[in-house]
Order: sequence, then structure tokens, then C-alpha cells
Amino acid sequence: MSDKKLGERIRAYRERQELSLADLADRTGLTVDFLTALEEEDVTPSIGPLLKIALALGQRLGTFMDDAVDSDVCVSRQCEHAEDEAVLRKARGKRATFHYHSLGATKTDRHMEPFFIEIYPDEEACTEKPLSSHEGEEFIVVVSGELEVIIGPDHHMLGPGDSIYYNSVVPHYVGCAKSPKTEIYAVLYFPHA
Repeated sequence: MSDKKLGERIRAYRERQELSLADLADRTGLTVDFLTALEEEDVTPSIGPLLKIALALGQRLGTFMDDAVDSDVCVSRQCEHAEDEAVLRKARGKRATFHYHSLGATKTDRHMEPFFIEIYPDEEACTEKPLSSHEGEEFIVVVSGELEVIIGPDHHMLGPGDSIYYNSVVPHYVGCAKSPKTEIYAVLYFPHA
């Protein structure tokens, strides 16, 4: 992964297209404050808002998760998943609740984004579970812990070995349930911009 932080990458793509933060906010439906925090404070969003940014900038999601473009074959070894290489989702003043490990970083021209994700409890999500939506599909397999998934009006609790496959245009929430940490494999498919 590049040494460049996520916000720096997004700013570089935005500026190359001569877009202001307000222009990007209009294209994504996200607020200027959110985009400013993302670019300047090293705040990392969940995949839903990040996908909206990628599509608005004409990029694949992986462009912001990694910089590697090496070959058409990608092998990912668990022993190489160093924590410092994980993309962290965090908000202002809070610890990261998601550690994303891209499993397809070196695969060129990919249409799916495979991840190993470590999810930690988000104390604020106990009262409000923010739903997100984006084009495509998601497939998740729970490795350990307990995963809470809300898809539209439906609420699912999943344990180790359980899986879920859904259309991600339906508003959804994915989070750690009652365990100290939940680990999942997730494959996201995007029809591409």
C-alpha cells in the first residue's frame, strides 16, 4: 500500500479533475464537512461513502484502498496482513471500528473487491445504526465473533460459518454485535463506473 493517506489520495483525484469540495459533495450526496474531515483529518469512512466518492471521481474503490497494480494474478497470504497496512475506518476522536485488509490489491482491472475485515464494537452505533447503500452486491462470511446485519427492514445476527449475500442498493448496516471483535471475509461487486 502507498504511504499516502486515504484523504490525500482522494484530494489528488479531486484536484486533477478541478473539482471543489462542493462539487464533490454535489456528485456524492455527502456533506462538505464530511469530505473536508476525510481529506484533512485522516478520517476514513465505511465502504458506502467511499464507493460514492470513487464513482463520482470515475475510479474503482480499490484505487483508494491500495495503489498496487502489478499483475492479473493476486495471491494474498494471511501472514502478510500487517495491521499497519490495514485501512482503518475511524471518525473524529474515536478509535477505528473497522480494519480492512484488501485481498485483491495487486489484481489489475478487478470488478470485485475482496477484503478480510476486523470489526470492533462502535459504542455510538448502539443507539443509531447508520444505513448506507450503493450499487452492486455484497457477500460476507463470518469467521469469528457475532455480526449484526440490517438490510432494509430485516435484522440478521450471524455467527462463525454463517454467510449473507445481498443487493447493496438496499440500505444496509454491518457491524460487530455482542463480541469484542468480529472477523469476516467480504466480497463486494460493483458494476463499475
